[in-house]
Amino acid sequence: MIALPEAHVFTRVRHRLVPRQLQVRRVVDLTPKMRRITLSGADLAGFTSPSPDDHVKLFFPLPGEDRPRMPDFSGEPMSLPEGTAAKTMISPARDYTPRRYDPRSGELDIEFVLHGEGPAAIWAAQAKAGQWIGVGGPRGSTIAPNDFDSYVLAGDETALPSIARRLEELPAKANVIVVAEVANADEQQPLPVNTIVYWLHRNGAAPGDLLERAMRTLELPDGDCYVWLACESRRAMVIRDHLTEQRGHPPEWVKAVGYWKE
Repeated sequence: MIALPEAHVFTRVRHRLVPRQLQVRRVVDLTPKMRRITLSGADLAGFTSPSPDDHVKLFFPLPGEDRPRMPDFSGEPMSLPEGTAAKTMISPARDYTPRRYDPRSGELDIEFVLHGEGPAAIWAAQAKAGQWIGVGGPRGSTIAPNDFDSYVLAGDETALPSIARRLEELPAKANVIVVAEVANADEQQPLPVNTIVYWLHRNGAAPGDLLERAMRTLELPDGDCYVWLACESRRAMVIRDHLTEQRGHPPEWVKAVGYWKE
């Protein structure tokens, strides 16, 4: 008897950390609060991001400086150059999803929520062609298989770059449900027409309230279903626990990620 391949195999890949200094090539506003910034430069050669769940660490220039100061990536974990102090030598950094990488054009797209707080949002709000930014990673990738019967992708606006990328990379025949919480109707983005999308508009409600309520009442599709969600950290864990502990969905088929902390 021929042994059939195991279903739903998740592949984990480690990558060599490379510090990259890149420049802004384009700035495009997708919605009033979502900005796509395209990066390019010679340092982008060899970049890899095999999973829509990947994240890179972005380093932003310190006030009064043109280029960011990046750590030494030769050790594990990231280490500072010998004889330097973190507060004075290293630029502020935040984790972001590689939305699109095109090795032919030498471009990397990163999408920013312009919420007005923190080094990333402040930098993105004023970003112009030619400005410098540092990129490190991804350190590793977890590649979810494409053999599930269905997929549920959920999150707030911070999760939309990863959700949109996964929709583009899944097989066209994949059965997908998206549950997306955004500030209002102006923040909706075009998604593939063959996808069932539930847009939740906060319109002043507390972040995560509508998303949690929707995930508690959402009827998961029959068969094997992979659930991926990203939002505020505590809320992500609450939703994950509801799905796995109260509704009995297999924990290995649920990936919950905290993209920010309240």
